[in-house]
Amino acid sequence: MPTISVGRSRTGDRLPALPPSTEVLVFGKAPAVSRRNGGTGYRPRTRAGALAAAVTGVLITTACGTGDQGATTADGVPLVAKGKLTTCTHLPYPPFQFERDGEVVGFDVALIDRVAKDLGVRQEILDTPFENFKTGAFLNSGECDLAAAGMTITEERKKNVDFSVPYFDATQALLATAGSGIRSLAEVEAEKRKLGAQSGTTGESHVQEQGFDPVAFESSDAVLNGLRTGQVDAVVIDYPVVQGWLKDPANARAFRLGQSIETGEQYGFSVKKGNDALRAAIDKVIRESRADGDYERLHEEWIGPLPRARTGGTS
Repeated sequence: MPTISVGRSRTGDRLPALPPSTEVLVFGKAPAVSRRNGGTGYRPRTRAGALAAAVTGVLITTACGTGDQGATTADGVPLVAKGKLTTCTHLPYPPFQFERDGEVVGFDVALIDRVAKDLGVRQEILDTPFENFKTGAFLNSGECDLAAAGMTITEERKKNVDFSVPYFDATQALLATAGSGIRSLAEVEAEKRKLGAQSGTTGESHVQEQGFDPVAFESSDAVLNGLRTGQVDAVVIDYPVVQGWLKDPANARAFRLGQSIETGEQYGFSVKKGNDALRAAIDKVIRESRADGDYERLHEEWIGPLPRARTGGTS
């Protein structure tokens, strides 16, 4: 496929061309972007997928794989497909990975683009159910080399996958409708309001541990829609996601940021257990990007200013 790698920032400024192009394989029916519609095929797209589709059409491949043979990079890193670093993710999860104007962009995407560049290959993205990341199913079946999905490192998940060094310190946040007056979980409980969370996430687990029975939504977009349509009065989700939502003036008017919930979470990229070579390559990029300022640049571009306490080395 052609290399088309020009994007735009959240402010609309033109971004520098990214090195190798990123293809996207979407788990779902051909006409749809999200895997939420089900289906049995993958839809490959370049980073500028809308343009590529207009020029070349859409190729459908089967769910059993891409048909490429595995390979090893010059650095000895095994890959499931020659010339590609295949990434499992779950769209959308802004600001970490989401589709904008036919491109899959975001903080995670940009970091893994740098890993791919270091390995001399291009990144390919496969949109899959979030549940697969916890079990490592798509890694074990040889569909993907790694998972990048704003995923919290937990001891339970470590039983199934190996994690990179942490690349992001996360916290949870409460978001409520503007007119609700809700600013804390205590108020949700006292007023017997409906609480929502994304299914399978640490945010959902945290509020369940606090005694809540949250309405579970399949994706971050569904969480926001549930709040917007009155299915719930408040939601708990990762704070960077809330930051992204509130950049939209309509959302800023409709919702109010409440309690910050410190959970000590850190995100990591995951690889198949025992894939030490790829894990080391990812760790190298995380550490080097922090040292050379690229991490801070990407953080400011996709998330916002990097807190000073987080500008040092990887924890």
